[in-house]
Amino acid sequence: MAGATAAAPMDIDAAAAAAAPPPPAFKGKGPLPASAVKSSPWVEKYRPQSLADVAAHRDIVDTIDRLTDENRLPHLLLYGPPGTGKTSTILAVARKIYGSQYGNMILELNASDERGIGVVRQQIQDFASAHSLSFGAKPAVKLVLLDEADAMTKDAQFALRRVIEKYTRSTRFALICNHVNKIIPALQSRCTRFRFAPLDGSHVTERLQHIIKSEGLDVDEGGLTALVRLSNGDMRKALNILQSTHMASQQITEEAVYLCTGNPMPKDIEQIAFWLLNEPFSSSYKCNHTITIIHELLSKCVSNAICLLIFSDISDMKMRKGLALIDIIREVTMFVFKIKMPSDVRVKLINDLADIEYRLTFACNDKLQLGALISTFTTARTALVASAD
Repeated sequence: MAGATAAAPMDIDAAAAAAAPPPPAFKGKGPLPASAVKSSPWVEKYRPQSLADVAAHRDIVDTIDRLTDENRLPHLLLYGPPGTGKTSTILAVARKIYGSQYGNMILELNASDERGIGVVRQQIQDFASAHSLSFGAKPAVKLVLLDEADAMTKDAQFALRRVIEKYTRSTRFALICNHVNKIIPALQSRCTRFRFAPLDGSHVTERLQHIIKSEGLDVDEGGLTALVRLSNGDMRKALNILQSTHMASQQITEEAVYLCTGNPMPKDIEQIAFWLLNEPFSSSYKCNHTITIIHELLSKCVSNAICLLIFSDISDMKMRKGLALIDIIREVTMFVFKIKMPSDVRVKLINDLADIEYRLTFACNDKLQLGALISTFTTARTALVASAD
């Protein structure tokens, strides 16, 4: 009887091991095969493989590294803008913990997978409940990585809350999201939160210089500055711009970067801002059919000639250089912060520009919004003259 009783737990373990789900499929974020390295996107080719390779957020990385070394890794909630190293950091942690067993000990689910309550009750619960095979003194805890967790439904998040509590002894959960306010408070309280802020320009520059040296690229100082400026702290975006510009031009200059991305160049923004703020009143202007119609609508306006002249100049630049009005609005808004003007005029101007950008996101007519832009700056210029007097 004693022998039969002792054999019972082994039968249970065997059944649980047999029910273990198959190893997760390759999600495209692991080490690339040697044959695919040359033609692979640089975003994956230069993805950090260890915590030492992560470009920034050394305080967060060092904290997670220390917790890993002490075998005290908690449930994690990593949030912040895209391209700041959240997924790369947790994957580097997984490689450090599991080594060659990485594929068997981690379950990775992304927003491309179904994220309803059924996934929590089946895939995640089956993986968390299965016994892990470990050759060490203690059984290693498994890791469930939920990328883009803010895409999960509320029902799925409430179901996940109970799964985290039930299997916390054998499984750690890492939630990654862009908007932490979309994660229910019950899940947030069960995780240690780390915010990944947009990368500083110096960290982006350092990483880009490493890649430029590895690829043997011809990048001048202006081109590197343009890459850092357009990335806005997003390392993924910086690498994509660098690779696409390299494919279009052998020499990566400031002009090549802006032409490849379609963003307006700083000198073009300065010219547009000059037209909007300093263009002298003139009755001689060249107008096409559209401007003639607008002229008839504005015939009672005293400053119609200057508005039409500016409209003609900006429309001509948009057509010649293929610029989008929403990009012009965003760059002009940043330029307004550099101009010295009374605070009340600046506040009104920024508020009006924000309204124009908001309307453009809903696919409003570009010509109407360009007229609104000119009207906004005309009002601001009038206020500046009044304050000077």
